[in-house]
Amino acid sequence: MTPATTHPEALDYDADVCTIGRAMAVLGERWTVVVLREVFVGNRRFDDMRTRTGIPRQVLANRLAALVADGLLRREPYREPGARVRHEYRLTDKGLDLYPVLIAVREWGDRYLAEPEGPPLVMEHRGCGAPLHGELHCAEGHRVDRYRDIVPRPGPGARRR
Repeated sequence: MTPATTHPEALDYDADVCTIGRAMAVLGERWTVVVLREVFVGNRRFDDMRTRTGIPRQVLANRLAALVADGLLRREPYREPGARVRHEYRLTDKGLDLYPVLIAVREWGDRYLAEPEGPPLVMEHRGCGAPLHGELHCAEGHRVDRYRDIVPRPGPGARRR
């Protein structure tokens, strides 16, 4: 809020075009992020996902279909000897671009929700083996460590109410 206003500036703008809301329409259902986690860790086959996660069969089928329809996953056929053709699920570029989001969610979970022994999953840089973590940088390259230093402003796609 600025001293001259009595309400947050965001109230002057329509939220219908909000890309955060649109992203959550794709990602916001609990099992969707679990399915993405499985594909990110290399678990790409339906039965393997069901075994590891306990997701009900129909829920998993629906989540996978939605992620394919939204362009985050693609289906790749495979056949075990003597069996029918099945599909495994691979990340598209659009899906792979969610890696920083999942890393941020994992870091938050590690900080606030991990068991006393520590987190159940660590991510390392393939090149050197160092642990991975997310960072925020502005377009000028400055690292943003204090989240209160972030100022939301209307973007070019904002629409006044």
